[in-house]
Amino acid sequence: MSDSKVLGLIAGQGRLPFLVADGAKKAGLKVICVGLADNAASDLAEHVDIYYEVPLARPGRWIKKLRKHNVTTTIMVGRVRKTRIYTPFRILKYLPDWRALRIWYWRLRKAEKQNDRMLAALADELASGGIILENSTMYCSEHLATKGTMTKIAPGGAINNDIEFGWPIARKMGELDIGQAIAVKEREVIAVEAIEGTAKMIERVGKLCPAGGWTLIKTAKPNQDMRFDVPCVGPDTIKALAENKAKCLVVEAEKTIIIDKPETVKLADELGIIITGH
Repeated sequence: MSDSKVLGLIAGQGRLPFLVADGAKKAGLKVICVGLADNAASDLAEHVDIYYEVPLARPGRWIKKLRKHNVTTTIMVGRVRKTRIYTPFRILKYLPDWRALRIWYWRLRKAEKQNDRMLAALADELASGGIILENSTMYCSEHLATKGTMTKIAPGGAINNDIEFGWPIARKMGELDIGQAIAVKEREVIAVEAIEGTAKMIERVGKLCPAGGWTLIKTAKPNQDMRFDVPCVGPDTIKALAENKAKCLVVEAEKTIIIDKPETVKLADELGIIITGH
C-alpha cells in the first residue's frame, strides 16, 4: 500500500537532489532517498528522512529500499559520472543485477541503446517494481528558467545573431541524443558537448577561443521527458563561463533548471555573463 505523504528520491551528483529534497520537505512530505554510490553527496542524508547508498547498476536494490517504506511516487535527479562506466574493472565495480540485465537485453533493442531511451527503459523497469517516476521539477519549479533575459544586461545584435544561428543546431543535437550544449561565436560552432559534460566542454572552448565573447547554448531535447535528464546550469556554470571568457548563456525556458536561481542570476550580473531564456 502506498503513502501519498512519502516521496522517493533517486539521487545522483550535484545540487539538484538537495533542491528537490528541501522542496518536498517544505511541502510536508517524508523523503526516502537512495543515493547512487560514487555519485550522490554523502551530506544529502542530512536533507532527507531516510537515506540509503545503493549500487549504480542494481535498480532492484533501489526498488527494495524504497518499497520498504511504501514509496511509489519517486523523483530521479542528479548527474551520473558516465565516464566511470569506461574505467578498468568496471564489470566488477558495476556488476548489474537481473533488473539491469533485463533493461539492457529485453527492454532495449541494440539500436536503441541511447541515453534517453535507456532512461525510459529504466523508468519502465522501476514501474514494474512499483516505483513510478514523476516530473523531476515538481518540487523545485521556482528554479526553472523563464523566457527572455534574466540578467540586467540583454544580448545585443552580434549575440542575437549567434543565438539565431546556434539554436536550431543545438536542438538537432538533442534530437540525435549527442549532447545538450554547443558554443558559438560569429555564427560558427566552436565546440559541441559530448560525454564529458558541459563543464569540461566550457574549458575546451576557453582554449579554442582565447579571445572570448562566445555564447553557450544549452537546450532540452525536442521531446524532453521531464522525469529525468532535465538540463541544469548553476553558479559553477557561470564561474566557468566567466573564467573562459564567454559572454552569454542561452537556456531553454521552462525546461532548464537554474540551480539556486536568484544567486546564480546575481552572480552572472557580477561577472558580466548574460542569461537569457529562449
